[in-house]
Amino acid sequence: MVVLGVILLIVGIILFFVQRDQKIRARSLRLARKVTTTELQSMATAVADEIGGGDWRDYVKLWGDIHVESPLLSELKQQPCVHYSFSVLREYEETIKEKNEDGQTVTRVQRGSETLSNHSQSVPFYLVDRDGKVLVNPEGADIDTVEIVNDFQPGDPAGGLLSYGTFRRTLSVGLGISNRRTLGYRYQESVLPLGRPILVVGEAGDQTGTVAIAKPLDDKQHFIIGLKPDDALAKEADRNAQWALWGMIGSLIGGVVLTILGLLS
Repeated sequence: MVVLGVILLIVGIILFFVQRDQKIRARSLRLARKVTTTELQSMATAVADEIGGGDWRDYVKLWGDIHVESPLLSELKQQPCVHYSFSVLREYEETIKEKNEDGQTVTRVQRGSETLSNHSQSVPFYLVDRDGKVLVNPEGADIDTVEIVNDFQPGDPAGGLLSYGTFRRTLSVGLGISNRRTLGYRYQESVLPLGRPILVVGEAGDQTGTVAIAKPLDDKQHFIIGLKPDDALAKEADRNAQWALWGMIGSLIGGVVLTILGLLS
């Protein structure tokens, strides 16, 4: 009972940080100033004429389309994109022996997974609206993606070689814990695809000599590349924060009660 209480307390602490992060995300989406690419260029020029270039910064949000001359090709599906992430997981089952409440040893089989490989990559691109375009450096952004691969392949691969798209990996002999029986391998991949409108919330500046949007210096300002309008994302973050708050309260109360009862019993 004490162990379960401690676990609930830890969950409550984690949910506290989740709730705080979602509140900051919602606030960032509402505080960022809505602009067009032409307005950004005009502001940068006006500031440069007044005090010189390189010092202007503004926290903004824009809605437009992706344009990139040399797109990435995703690792697994080879889909053109400006950002992708993929993972390869080994799924297994293992026999667990443990004692029940009566002190008797019981045996059960449980499933699990372990990550064998994961990687993500992004490339700078232009956000294009009806007025013009602005460079976006997506490094460090919270990027909404679309899942394009979720493929489970049962058993071990022939010759011990995992292969999917351009991904290759030779499995080591005796991979993992010996009492784990491999069920198969799961390939997952998500991308920020071309041809879809996106929202970019970030810090515009001219520090490189070109107006660009990148990760804000202020940690309290989120850098977001989303597939929904700002008001929809803000409402979504509000809902997530509310659910995390109630979950945090329930977990902390339950954790305290179970810990006290366990110590008293």
